[in-house]
Amino acid sequence: MSLSWSGKDQKNANQPAATGQKRPRNDAGNKVTVVLGAQWGDEGKGKVVDLLATEADIVCRCQGGNNAGHTVVVDGKEYDFHLLPSGIINPKSISLIGNGVVIHLPGLFEEGDKNEKKGLKGWEKRLIVSDRAHLVFDFHQVVDGLQETERQAQEGKNIGTTKKGIGPAYSSKASRTGLRVCDLLGDFKDFSTRFKNLVQQYQSMYPSLTADVEDQLKKLKEFAERLRPMVRDGVYYMYEALHGPPKKILVEGANAALLDIDFGTYPFVTSSNCTVGGACTGLGIPPMNIGDVFGVAKAYTTRVGIGAFPTEQLNAIGELLQTRGHEVGVTTGRKRRCGWLDLVIVRYAHMINGFTAIALTKLDILDVLDEIKVGVAYKLNGKRIPHFPANMDVLQKVEVEYETFPGWKTDTSAARKWNDLPVKAQNYIRFIENHIGVPSMFKWVGVGKSRECMIQMF
Repeated sequence: MSLSWSGKDQKNANQPAATGQKRPRNDAGNKVTVVLGAQWGDEGKGKVVDLLATEADIVCRCQGGNNAGHTVVVDGKEYDFHLLPSGIINPKSISLIGNGVVIHLPGLFEEGDKNEKKGLKGWEKRLIVSDRAHLVFDFHQVVDGLQETERQAQEGKNIGTTKKGIGPAYSSKASRTGLRVCDLLGDFKDFSTRFKNLVQQYQSMYPSLTADVEDQLKKLKEFAERLRPMVRDGVYYMYEALHGPPKKILVEGANAALLDIDFGTYPFVTSSNCTVGGACTGLGIPPMNIGDVFGVAKAYTTRVGIGAFPTEQLNAIGELLQTRGHEVGVTTGRKRRCGWLDLVIVRYAHMINGFTAIALTKLDILDVLDEIKVGVAYKLNGKRIPHFPANMDVLQKVEVEYETFPGWKTDTSAARKWNDLPVKAQNYIRFIENHIGVPSMFKWVGVGKSRECMIQMF
C-alpha cells in the first residue's frame, strides 16, 4: 500500500553520519504528520497510526496517559496499547512518549510485558521517554476513584473517568507539586521527600486516602532503573529529528476533539489537549513543523461515560450498532453509547484542528441497516445554530436535523478499493465529504479490524 507523508523521502534517513563527518542540517525542518480523533474517541485511530507507522521513522505520543486505548490487529494478532505508541509494532521505528503524557510506570511495564507475550519483541530498545513527562502514582488512581464517589454524592452524577489517575496527575502538574521522570532519575532522597509531601497533600484533602509510601517508593526505585536506559531529553531529541536528515515522523493523539479539556463537552472531558495544539506543547515542536493533520471518525458516533450526546439512539438501532461494532471501551470495558453520525461535531473538530484529510472507519457496521441517518445541523427553539454549544445544558436541549439515506444491505468487509463498495455506500460517503469541508476529504475508508481493511482513496 502506498502511503503519503508530510516528511521527505531519503534512503538511510535513520543512519547516523560516519564518525568525523558533519551531519547535514535540514534548516526548514521535517514536517510531522498528526493523527487525531474527530469525535469522542474510540474512532479507530490505532488502525490509521498502524498504517502510517509501517513507514515511520519515529512515532510519538504527545498527551494523555493510560486512559487511552488503541487496538491494532496485525497478522491476526490483536494488540492493546494504552501508554505505548501504536507504532511500537514497527521494529524499524522509534516510539517516543513525550513530555505532555502522564506516565503510570506499573501500567507502562505491564502493558509492554503483556504485548510481548503476544509477539511484540524488543519494545524496550525502541522506546524513548521524555525526561519532562509527569508521573502518575498509585495514589493518584485512588484519588480519582474518591473524586468520582464524591461527585456522585454531592451532585448525583460523576464524570465517568477511567479512574486511571489522569486528572489528579494533571492537577498535580498544574499546581506545581507534580513529579517528573527527571525527578525520579535524579536524587532519589529528594524525590522521596517530595513524594511523601505530595501524598500528605492529598491525604489532607481526602482523609480516607491510605498509601503504603515506603512500599511505593521501593517499587518506584526499581522501575527507575528499568526506565533509565529509555529516558532522553525529549525537546532536544525532537529538535534533532526535525532538523537532521529527512525523517517520517508521526504523532498519534490519544482521546479526541470532543474530549479536549478546552474544546470538549466540559466537564465530561479528559484532562489534556487532545487537539492539534497538544502536539506542539506535548512534544516541544513549533507549529511550522506540523504537516498533514489526519482526523479519524467512525461512520456513526459513540462515546463512553456521561455527557450530552445529541444523536444517541436509545433504541434497537443503538443496540445494533453497539453489538455489531463490538463497542466496548478498550481501557474501561464499559459499553459505549451509540448513535448516528453527527456531522456537527466532526465539522467542529475540523474548525479546531484544520484536518487535511479524514479516515472514516467501521463503515461495514452499517451494512445491515435498511436506512441510515446523518445529523447535519442542530436546532435550538426551532432555529438552526451555526456553532457547537459550549454549555452542556444547551447541548442537551438541541434538536438534531437529519438526512436519511437508503441502506446498501451488502457486506462491505471484503472491499479493498473504492469501486468494490456499493453505490449507496459511495453516496453516503460522498455526502459526508461535501458537508465537512476538509480540502482532501477521505483518505481512507475502513471496513474491518485489520490494516488490510482500510481502503486508500488517494
